[in-house]
Amino acid sequence: MSEIRYEVSDGVAVVTLDAPARRNALTVAMAAELVAALDEADADGGVGAVVIGGGASFCAGADRAVLAGAGADPAEDAHFKNIEAIYRAFLRVGELRSPTIAAIRGAAVGAGMNLALATDLRVVGSDARLLSGFLRIGLHPGGGHFALLERTAGREAAAALGLFGATITGTRAVELGMAWVDVDDAAVDQTAFDLAAVAAADPELSRRTVASFRRSTGNPGVSWDVGVEVERSPQMWSMSRKDAAARAATS
Repeated sequence: MSEIRYEVSDGVAVVTLDAPARRNALTVAMAAELVAALDEADADGGVGAVVIGGGASFCAGADRAVLAGAGADPAEDAHFKNIEAIYRAFLRVGELRSPTIAAIRGAAVGAGMNLALATDLRVVGSDARLLSGFLRIGLHPGGGHFALLERTAGREAAAALGLFGATITGTRAVELGMAWVDVDDAAVDQTAFDLAAVAAADPELSRRTVASFRRSTGNPGVSWDVGVEVERSPQMWSMSRKDAAARAATS
């Protein structure tokens, strides 16, 4: 069964992660479905904005089985490609031709935070939990995590979240400039849709405008795509180290 729901209404494509049993943690198959849905949105000239949501919990990061497989042999071709498929999901969000909004309830963790930060704008539940989460499971951040954090919330917030494991609420995310508005959980989807509908009223103009926006507002530091490569090697090392420690503990 599909774990990505896709629908278009009034020029707004709504893409919903739908694997609640694992809090929308991204598997390789789910990441591929997400990319396919985003490709569909780009191919539809009538889509003027995209909202990405996840129901009760936005995204708990990459699925642990994917991370464990990479840890066993990070350089093995299949494992390398699996991690790359997860990266590709949120990189594809950043390439969308239409402006994007993340509708965030529950938790956005690790790769899930990358997915949220890949959008142009975020609407969050006041009690949502946003955290890097990598260090908590013994891994180096990946997917250009630091670049995404710094360009969205600045160096201090990037340090607090990425280096020191801080957890923030949706309300705090707004205070830091990581999100536009925080609302009650029940209002997250409608608030995001209402914002998206303004852009979607003129899809051609919307697509041209967001292209200018992204070119004009990028930070002068390390770009996101460079950040992905900077973090790739140490993240693979951390996966291998974690796997070796697990093996030693059971031997």
